[in-house]
Amino acid sequence: MGILQSYYQDVYKCPVVRLDGYSGRHGLPAGILAYLDFGGATGTCKDGVAETMLAFATERGVLKPGMPVVEASSGSFGAALAVSCATTGHRCILVVPSSLPFERRKRLQDLGAHIVACTVNSRKALDRVAADTARHYNGYFTNYFANDDNPEYHRRVTGPQILKACGDSIDAVVIGVGSGGTITGTAEYLKAWNSMIRIVAVEPSECAAISGGMIGQHAIAGIGPGFVPENYNPYVVDTVLTVSTADADRAAREVLFLDGVPACTSAGATLVAAEQLMSTGKAKRPLCVFAGRRMYE
Repeated sequence: MGILQSYYQDVYKCPVVRLDGYSGRHGLPAGILAYLDFGGATGTCKDGVAETMLAFATERGVLKPGMPVVEASSGSFGAALAVSCATTGHRCILVVPSSLPFERRKRLQDLGAHIVACTVNSRKALDRVAADTARHYNGYFTNYFANDDNPEYHRRVTGPQILKACGDSIDAVVIGVGSGGTITGTAEYLKAWNSMIRIVAVEPSECAAISGGMIGQHAIAGIGPGFVPENYNPYVVDTVLTVSTADADRAAREVLFLDGVPACTSAGATLVAAEQLMSTGKAKRPLCVFAGRRMYE
């Protein structure tokens, strides 16, 4: 393997593994595959996305050395962006709801982020404050939910990695929808090579904005923002499935004990959706994109 110039080079090398233990426990005719996209510093796929989005912006000249970077995020992307900014010499400013628990706010600050609290907890309000903050500090607003740099990362990395590892051995790819970048970029790339591959979007049954269902609270971190993201391309998605928080958490625990994969709850949601596909005969060999690992403090 040799000596890497940067740890981010290793982040981009995501393995595909067979989940024979989980598949066998549930009596599935073939082993589900998983693309493990969580090798970075924060344990999610957002590490590679954040670093690459900054690189794209720098290439275009809209992000200059030392310029502040602003985003409306209190979750995994905000954490990954804080780390990426620290390693590239940019100040990271995160706009978060004022109701954000102290522990989560402190974690972001420990990663180097400067926090701006917003009293109105809606995506539009947070984005508006983030855009105003960027203008005030002459900074760059990454606009993660509506910036094509997000799906472009997955067109260049996730889609090609899956195709290289699996070729024609899979007939469906199952992806949880948060910002919409992963499913859009991956699907657009894979569909260009194989138009017959089924792309399956997964969202919480308690917060099913994409499928037009109920919008409510859920505990599947990383997916189900409660609205349809601008980055989401419905024309490359064949099926939308919903999974409850309880089922997603159960599946994440099972794959840890049966296959040794420390999957987060959103990864568990993709597993449950893959089971649904196989049980209805809509897929014989699905691949799930695991976008985060279960974290232990």
